[in-house]
Parts: sequence; C-alpha cells; structure tokens
Amino acid sequence: MPRLPASSPSDPMNLPVTTLKGVGPRVAEKLARLELRTIQDVLFHLPLRYQDRTRVCPIGALREGMEIVIEGEIEHTEIVFRRRRMLLCRVADGSGAILLRFFYFNQQQSESLRAGISLRCFGEVRRGPQTLEMVHPEYRLQLDDQITGMEETLTPVYPATEGVHQLTLRRLTDEALLQVAGVHELLPMDCVDDPDFPALADALRFLHRPPPDANVALLQEGMHPAQQRLAFEELLAHQLSMLAMRARTAAYSAFPLDVSASASLREHFLANLDFRLTTAQQRVNTEIEEDLLRPQPMMRLVQGDVGSGKTIVAAMACLQAIEAGFQAVVMAPTEILAEQHYQSFCHWLEPLNVDIAWLSGKQKAAPRRKMLARIQSGQAGIVVGTHALFQKDVVFAHLALIVVDEQHRFGVHQRMALREKGEYKGCYPHQLIMTATPIPRTLAQTAYADLDVSVIDELPPGRKPVDTVAMSQARRAKVVEHVAAACRTGRQCYWVCTLVEESEALQCEAAEVTYAKLQKVLVDLRIGLVHGRLKPAEKEGVMQAFKAGELDLLVATTVIEVGVDVPNASLMIIDNAERLGLSQLHQLRGRVGRGSEKSSCVLLYQAPLSENGRKRIEALRKTHDGFKIAQIDLELRGPGELLGTRQTGLMQFRIADLARDEALIPEVTNVAVKLMTESPDLAEALIQRWIGGKSHYREV
Repeated sequence: MPRLPASSPSDPMNLPVTTLKGVGPRVAEKLARLELRTIQDVLFHLPLRYQDRTRVCPIGALREGMEIVIEGEIEHTEIVFRRRRMLLCRVADGSGAILLRFFYFNQQQSESLRAGISLRCFGEVRRGPQTLEMVHPEYRLQLDDQITGMEETLTPVYPATEGVHQLTLRRLTDEALLQVAGVHELLPMDCVDDPDFPALADALRFLHRPPPDANVALLQEGMHPAQQRLAFEELLAHQLSMLAMRARTAAYSAFPLDVSASASLREHFLANLDFRLTTAQQRVNTEIEEDLLRPQPMMRLVQGDVGSGKTIVAAMACLQAIEAGFQAVVMAPTEILAEQHYQSFCHWLEPLNVDIAWLSGKQKAAPRRKMLARIQSGQAGIVVGTHALFQKDVVFAHLALIVVDEQHRFGVHQRMALREKGEYKGCYPHQLIMTATPIPRTLAQTAYADLDVSVIDELPPGRKPVDTVAMSQARRAKVVEHVAAACRTGRQCYWVCTLVEESEALQCEAAEVTYAKLQKVLVDLRIGLVHGRLKPAEKEGVMQAFKAGELDLLVATTVIEVGVDVPNASLMIIDNAERLGLSQLHQLRGRVGRGSEKSSCVLLYQAPLSENGRKRIEALRKTHDGFKIAQIDLELRGPGELLGTRQTGLMQFRIADLARDEALIPEVTNVAVKLMTESPDLAEALIQRWIGGKSHYREV
C-alpha cells in the first residue's frame, strides 16, 4: 500500500487557482467567495445539474420543462407593447414552431433576428399564452460560413456567485482537468468492496464533463458511481480526522476515579430515590463507571429519548468524582436548562451534604464572587452553569469530570475550552456528553466518531404516549376553548410560541402578544409568561409557580424545549408548529406526559403546509420513537440542522450527504480503522486533502 507524506507539494491539486490561465488577484478574490482557492477546490466544486447541448431536438417534439437545443428559421419578428416592450420571434423547422420572447434587447438584436435567418437556440421550454415559448434563450445565428458543431459532453451548471459566471467556471474546470492526470490516488482500492468505484481522476473527468449517454437521473440523485466514489473518500477523510482526534485524546492522562472502597454516596443516593433505575440506566451507569476507573480521559456520549432519565446517570457519575476527592461540572446551553439541573442536583444531593455551586452569565457581582471562591477552594463539589463556565475568572481546585448537556449546541471548541480548565498535574478531566436529540446510528458514527456511545433506550415505567393532533390556525378559537376546559378541570398547559427568525427579541415579542391575547380571553385562568429575556429571578419565579400548580397556563418560547419537568402539565399547544424541525417538535412534546394524566399535544399550523411541513407533522402524529423521528428529520433537513449549527464545522461536506450516502458509512468506518492502523501517512494525506485548512477543528 503506498505511503505518502501528509502534504505532497508535487500533487497538482495543491496548486493555487492563480496558476490557471486568466486568474489574477481580482478573479481569485471572487473565486474565494465560493471557497475556490486551489485546483483541488475547483475540481471538487461539482455541478448542481447538467444541460444537454449535444443534440438538436425537433421543435415538434418539444415538451414543457425541457432544456434543449433547437434549430430553425425565423418566420416572423415583431416588437409589441403591452405591459412592457417585448421582442417576439416565431421560429419553425418543418416539424413545428415555437415563440422566442425577449424583454431586454437593443436595436442591433432586433435587426439581426429578422425573418429568413437561421439560428440555433438553447433554453427552457415554457407554456405561453398561445404556444410553447423560450424566454431569453441563448442563441447563435447559423450563417453559412460559421456553422458550429454540437457539444460533445453534457454541459455542467455550477454553484456560482456574483461576478463568477458559468462560462468562467467551465473554462476553469477545463484547465483544471488538464492537471487531473497527475492527481495522487489516495484511496486504496483494495480496501473498497465495490468494483464499480472509478479512480479519482476518472471520477472527476466524468462528473465535470459527462458523456451524452450519461444517466442524468442518477447524477441528479447524487448516486452515480463517480459521485459515490468522491463521497466515500470525503466521508473517509472525515472519519479519519475524528479517529485522529480520538487517538490524541487517548494519549492524555486522567485521574482514575477509583472509589471501590467507599461508594456510600451513590448507594445513599439510589436508596433515597422514590423509583428504581431502568435496566438501560443501570447498563449505562456501569459503562460510565468502568470508563472513570481508567487512567485515560473518558469521552462518552449518552443518548436518550425525552424523559429517559439521563440526568440521574449524570448525577451518579458526578458522585463518583466527588467520592474520589475531585470536582465535577455540569454545563447546559440555556439558563432554564441549567437552572433545572441545579434544582434537581440540589434536591437529590444536598441531603447527602454535597456542596453544589451555580454559575451563570447574569449573576450579580457579589453572589458571583462567592461562587467563584467556593469553586476555586474546592468547597463546591459540583458546579452547574451555562457558557459562563468558560470565563477566565472561573478556576477549579481539582476538576475531574465534565458533563455537557445538549452537546450539539456548544460545539467542539467550547467543550474543549472547558477541558483545558481542568488540566491538573498533566491530567485532563473525563467527559460525559449528553443529548436528548436521538441521533441515527450512522450519523452518530460520523459526527461523534471520537466518542464512545451509550444509549438509554428505555423509558421509565408509567410513561404514557402523548396523543398528538394537528389543527389549522383557522380553528385557533376551538383550541383556546379546549385549553380553557382542560385548565378548569385542574390540568396544566403549555402554549409555545415560535418564529422563523433567530432573533430572541422577536420570539419574546411573539410570546408577549400571545400572552396578552390569552389573558383577555381566559380571564378566570392563572397565566404565566416565560422567555429568554426575562431576568433569571423572574424566570425562576414563573417556573416555580407553574411547577407548584399556582399557574394554569404557561405561555413560553422554545426556551422550555429541554429540561423543564412539570409532571402535572398534560397539554401542550405548539403555535406555528410548521416552523420547527421534527426533532425540536419532539423535544417540546416531551415536556408533557410526565405524570399519571393522559396527555395531549396540539400542533397549530398555518395553511397551506409545505410538503416538508406536512411530512414533519405526519411523522410526529404517527410515532413517539425519538430515533425514528431523528432518522426522518435527517432525511428532511440534513445533518447540520439535526445536530445544530455549532456542531456543523465538522459536518460541512463538499460532496457527501449523510442522509443520501448513509449506506456508505459502515464500510467507511471499517476502512478508516484499517488505514489508521496500517497506513497512518496515507490517512493523514486523505485528511489534508479533504479537510485541509479546516484541520483546526481537529486541534482540540
């Protein structure tokens, strides 16, 4: 098997775009907007679609929607003045006729497009008022001394940007393809169990200039062997980068949290619970306990559906750290979730004399100083907080365990910044990552290849499925009546307001408007409001009042998506549900169904629904299985949306598509492991080829 240096300067793929003819500093600056900086970038910038300019289609055979070449003679030309000035040319070839329509033209064009002139056109066939048309087609006059041949390959249409047009991109790829023969083949073909996989150079030539008989439907789906060949190599490079990250982490040291002689805290903790752990929780606890006994940092992801009991598992791990004489930190992405964890840990662990500190970005100076002192002295055994834990003035006495909830909202760098804070005598903390967004197995293999994965695949006994119905906004008044009737019988209800905009201010405004309207209609109900712009004390007061049954109805933004646990709440209204992703809808629905009452979720949507919106709502109505929902969400929205934008630095593939190319991942995983052990130089060369400048994502 060939062994190449990690970066091979002789590989023409590494040459800058300025080595291509006609690319000076100004053009290079425009190409950089498309992330095209090297010849490799140009070659990996694949077409979005293809046009067939290799044959002439008889006009009589044209159908609406075709993009095709025609030839014919102009029978009639006129300029008409309707709502706007237009140039109309009727072109015929003996088999039929078509109208060419131009909105932008000059006198020279109108004079050249006169009756009796032959021309060749390329454009999209549309249905006009009277006949088929082409609007602003590309055309060339067919003069006797200038007869041109047809294109020999399908014509690519590339992703473009202002100032970089299709002709420029086609010219650049023509030149780049001249260099492709010298491209180093890094994928060992004997490792790939697919005889149809072409070599890299052949795949690139085919994809940029497909022959006329290429299977265009397969190309459009991204399933052609040439595309799958490139997708495989890109997925492999990503997998290798994650395995390299894992290997670097495994090379670090950690304090083994050996408490075999004194596990009394955990024993007392379990004895004080008013329920038994599920079999799945016990299994995951054992996996974590064994990891924490090792002298290398634990890197474990715990997945569990909404309500599966991940926080209990996290508490057990924290107690193991305390029993071993160290500190643990629990980090959550939102104030509300962090506060919920803080309250849960205080309720469970303060009776065991465990000192728990709370740290958030909105704390006042005096309480914050006291918390920082408790953390630095080691008095606080467990620290719960938000992003505030990253700040420089947060110093730990002897941090040995980091628990990160909803990891995808932080991203790798933030998690690793906290790890650096825990460095002590050359040892680094163990890490436990939790997510309530179930991740399909193949996606987890790719996105979290640097982690061991545990799954809590069992819900506590007594959890009942939530009845889910979808209703149009036209029936909003009926929904309000339903809420009123439910609350008057002692049930509690959430009303969640959503917006497309990311602006927290706009979301809070929407919640405030809904709150005011519901107060006017439901005058006899006790209604609360919670959103991200309230002061922590105000939020805490409202949530505690709702949890204590002092409020009937809670109007909220999606800040309640995770972590909020009110067993008596048995009705959830999600306003404008079509605006949310499927996994987020599932998370919100999980806020109800936590008590003994039969629970319901109403998805209020604005008609008409998009096709994706309809599929999301239909899926939510049909299943409560978080992993099935996550798989559908992956197919509908892609991995970036499912994992969250902060994690997608590692997921921005140029060619691969995790939903489409899911079937490749098991073999990619096998080949990656083989290369890491047998050909590390080749593995590093693949990483450099595909991740290159983004390799800083691996330096964590």
